Amino acid sequence: MATKDRLKSRILRLLKEDEEFRYAVAGLLGLEEILKRLDRNEQELVRLREDMTKGFERHDVEIAKLREDMIKGFERHDRELARLREDMMRGFDLVNRHISAIGARWGIMAEDAFREGLRGILEKEFGVKVERWVTRDDDGIVYGFSSVIEIDIAIKDGKTMLIEISSSVDKSKVAAFLRKSKLYEKKTGIKPDRLIMVTPYADEDAIAAAKEVNVEIYTKI
Repeated sequence: MATKDRLKSRILRLLKEDEEFRYAVAGLLGLEEILKRLDRNEQELVRLREDMTKGFERHDVEIAKLREDMIKGFERHDRELARLREDMMRGFDLVNRHISAIGARWGIMAEDAFREGLRGILEKEFGVKVERWVTRDDDGIVYGFSSVIEIDIAIKDGKTMLIEISSSVDKSKVAAFLRKSKLYEKKTGIKPDRLIMVTPYADEDAIAAAKEVNVEIYTKI
C-alpha cells in the first residue's frame, strides 16, 4: 500500500509540476473517451446496418409480392382480352353470315329482276322472242358436276341466238357461257349462230376473253 500511495503521490505531483506530463495524461484520457465513443458508434452502426438489412429484406418481399400481383393482374387482363376477342370474332362472324345471307338473297332477287327487265326490253324493242331453255347437265360439262342448266334462247330470221343476261360478267362467266353453248349443241344438235351476253358491267378480262371465243358482250342496253 505504501508503494501505491507513493506512486499516487508522485503522479499527483507530476500533474501539478510537470506540464508535459499533465498534457500526456489528459491526452490519454481523451483518447480513451474517443475510443469509447467510437465503440458506441460502431455498435450503433452495426444496429443501423442490421435494421437497414431487415428493411431491405422486407422491401424485397413487398416488391416480390407486388411483382407477383402485377403478373397475376396481367394474366387476368390477357385472359379477359382473349375472351373479349373471341366474343368479338364470334359477333363479327355472325354479322358476316347475316350480311352474306342477305346479300346472296338480294343478289338472286336483283339478278332475276334484272334478267326479266332486259328480256322485256329485247322482246319489245328488237322484236326478239326470248325463251328459257332448261336441261340437266348429267355429264358436268358446264360446272364439272351434274346440275340443272338454264339458257335464254332467241330465234330471229332462222338464226339461233343464245343469250346470257347477268348483272355483271367476268372471265369465268364467259367460260361458263361457252360451255353452256356446247351443252346446248350436244343436246339439240343445233349449233348456235350467235352467243350474246347482256350486262351493265363486264371487266376487261371478260371482254378480252369474249373476243377470243366469239362471244358478243353488250353493256349499253
